[in-house]
Amino acid sequence: MKTAVFSARRYDQTLLARANARCAHELVFLQDRLDNNTAQLAAGCEAVAAFVNDDLGAPVLERLSALGVRFVTTRSTGFNHIDIQAARRLGLTVARVADYSPYSVAEFAVGLLQAVNRKIARASMRTREGNFELDGLMGFDLHGKTVGVIGTGKIGTLFARIMAGFGCQILGSDLHHNPDFEAVGGRYVSNAELFAVSDVISLHCPLTDDTRYIVNAQTLASAKPGCILVNTSRGGLVDTEAAIAALKTGRLRGLAIDVYEQEASLFFQDLSSTIITDDVIQRLVSFPNVIVTGHQAFFTEEAIGQIMQTTIDNLDDFAAGASLGERLVA
Repeated sequence: MKTAVFSARRYDQTLLARANARCAHELVFLQDRLDNNTAQLAAGCEAVAAFVNDDLGAPVLERLSALGVRFVTTRSTGFNHIDIQAARRLGLTVARVADYSPYSVAEFAVGLLQAVNRKIARASMRTREGNFELDGLMGFDLHGKTVGVIGTGKIGTLFARIMAGFGCQILGSDLHHNPDFEAVGGRYVSNAELFAVSDVISLHCPLTDDTRYIVNAQTLASAKPGCILVNTSRGGLVDTEAAIAALKTGRLRGLAIDVYEQEASLFFQDLSSTIITDDVIQRLVSFPNVIVTGHQAFFTEEAIGQIMQTTIDNLDDFAAGASLGERLVA
């Protein structure tokens, strides 16, 4: 099946081609991000393989449908970038990667937490310049601290298990209580209590209408003074302006994010030789107690290999008329 692969980086091309070695799919690799201006590049293709920052809103889906595209598969678990109602109206089948290494994101979240808490990036930059002074690098022990986990699915529960290993008290917030989370010592509380008593808050929930800006001026005002916020899920969970205000007042001791609400025009590309006009991200990276990475929490050999294999499996099953199971979105 001829498939336009948008936002295709070098590793996408290598690993997708490897996964496709025994299959007959014709993969057209495009570095361009999918949007209303680039959708035309899918002309002649039956399927589109998209990524998290591709635009699959109604106008783009309508254009793809008009071009003859029948199937959309996203190389991600989340699908908040896809207008599912529009896809159903147009008769487009949409699939996702239902599962990939949850360890990749959970482990990275812990790394971000320690990086901002123990000021590891600042320390490394100092020593490169011959400065071995310790002033300004003091963190705190995680042992005995309270860690709040918002979203207790596979990734959130793995993160909780790791933090329990540090000797932390684990609190959770989720509409659905996960017995695996409770089995590692997690206790469910309200969002209000979680914000009020947590020394660390880590976000692991999907982005929905209900969770958008779950971290906002009001919730931050009620947060424990001096807490650290970690976000490896979706940028839209955090009101960035409110987070900046909380950093200025000291309500947030630190902020560690791998995702950003306006990341679509920034992430997964080299902008080091250009003028970045996003003033918000520029302000964020100017804080000494902020760590920003470019949506790389998922980026391990195991996770990427599984994502690419599932993408090819999705194409196989759709072409054969087989069931997509839990990978089917619409």
